[in-house]
Amino acid sequence: MSIDVGINLEFIRCEDKPFAEGIRRAAELGFQFVEPMVHNGRELLSEAGYFHSFSMDNDPLEMKEILEANSVKPSGLSAHTPLMRPEISVPYLEKAIRFAAAIGANVVNTDEGIRPAWLEDDECFQVMRYTLKKTLQIAERYGVFIAIEPHQSLSKKTEGLLRIATLVPSPNLRINYDTGNAFLGGEDPYEGLKAVLPLLVHIHAKDISIRMAETEKGKVTGTPVGCACGEGVIDWTRVIQILHEAKWSGVLSVECGTPQQAADSLKNLSAILQPAMAH
Repeated sequence: MSIDVGINLEFIRCEDKPFAEGIRRAAELGFQFVEPMVHNGRELLSEAGYFHSFSMDNDPLEMKEILEANSVKPSGLSAHTPLMRPEISVPYLEKAIRFAAAIGANVVNTDEGIRPAWLEDDECFQVMRYTLKKTLQIAERYGVFIAIEPHQSLSKKTEGLLRIATLVPSPNLRINYDTGNAFLGGEDPYEGLKAVLPLLVHIHAKDISIRMAETEKGKVTGTPVGCACGEGVIDWTRVIQILHEAKWSGVLSVECGTPQQAADSLKNLSAILQPAMAH
C-alpha cells in the first residue's frame, strides 16, 4: 500500500508559464508525481509559452524527457473531453491513451463534459456508452485506465458518476474522484469516496475555501482549482483514513491555484500521510 501526493499543472497557470517551467517548479517544490494536461492541435497561449498545456501533436517522448530531466513521474494525464460528443471525444481520447502510454502514465482523466442541449435525457448515457466502448478498445490494448471525474450535471452526484463508470463492462473504466467537485455538487465527499472505492484509480485532491463553500455549494458542478489542501472545508485526515482502511494505493493529485498553495498542500497532506502510512 502506497499513497503519494502529486500536483496537477493548474497550479502554475496563474503565472502564465509553459509546461516545462511548471514541471521544473513542481519538482522544486518537492513533488514526485505530476499530472500534465494535453490538448489537440495548436493554440496561441501554449505555443507562445504562456500556458502549461502540452499539444498532443508534439512528440510524447519530448514530454517524457522533460519529466525525466526533473525526476518526476506522471500520475495520470488530464485529458478532459465531452463524452456526449463522440465526433470530438473518440479521436481525442484514443490519441490521449496512446500519448499516456508513451510517457508511462496508466491513467487518462476525463469527465462527461457539458451536455449538448439537443440530447434527450435517455440519449445521454447511450451516446457516452458508444464513446467509452469505442475508446476502451484502445485503452485495454495499451493498459491504460479511462478515469471518469465528477465534474458536470450527470456525474456531480455519486449515483450518476457510478452509472457512467459502469456503462461498459471493462476493467479499464475507472473513477478519478474529485473531493472538491463532489462537495460543491452537494454530495458528502466522504460517503461518495467510500462508494467509488472499488473503481477508484486516481484522486483529485481539491479543497474548497470556506468562502466558496458558502457561496457556491449546490450551485455549481465543480471548479477548476481549489485552495490549499488543509486550509478549506475538506477533512483530509478523514479522506486518508478511508483510503488507508481500504488499503488503496495511488496518487492524491492536488488541484490548486498557486505555487504557494501547492507547497502548503504538500506540507499539510504529507503531515497526515506519514503517521497514517506508519501503521
